[in-house]
Amino acid sequence: MKIHLNQIPVDGKHFEGTEPCKILDLKEESNVRPVSDIEYSLDVGLSDGGLFATGQLGVDLDLQCVGCLERFRYPLRVPEFACQIELTGSETVDLTEPVREDILLALPPHPHCDWTGERVCPGVSYRSKTDAAAAPLAEKPAAWGALDQLKLK
Repeated sequence: MKIHLNQIPVDGKHFEGTEPCKILDLKEESNVRPVSDIEYSLDVGLSDGGLFATGQLGVDLDLQCVGCLERFRYPLRVPEFACQIELTGSETVDLTEPVREDILLALPPHPHCDWTGERVCPGVSYRSKTDAAAAPLAEKPAAWGALDQLKLK
């Protein structure tokens, strides 16, 4: 995402558009797959030998749930993007790296398919404190059964 400095008036300029999702440089075997282009709405200006940009970024992703391993769609939004880049004498400034970095930093570290509350992840059982006091401990998930039978010594 390159900004031509000659296009920016003294009071700044608003830029809106999309960039291809390939700028995220995600590996194909990754648990994170972009399913849309990166949308941006940025206010850009010049000050004291630097370029600043503030605004919003967004991309729709296909993530894998850490609880049940099912894939689900996640609309990632960066509502308060901000960066400042020192001018080096070039006519253009590339905002690709700051945009990429902010999106990657906003990725959920442990994505769950029940993030919206519209469904319950089948791989995780949540219990409230009142449930824990009233009910006995739940049975172990079947996935752990094989490990319980493992004889180490």
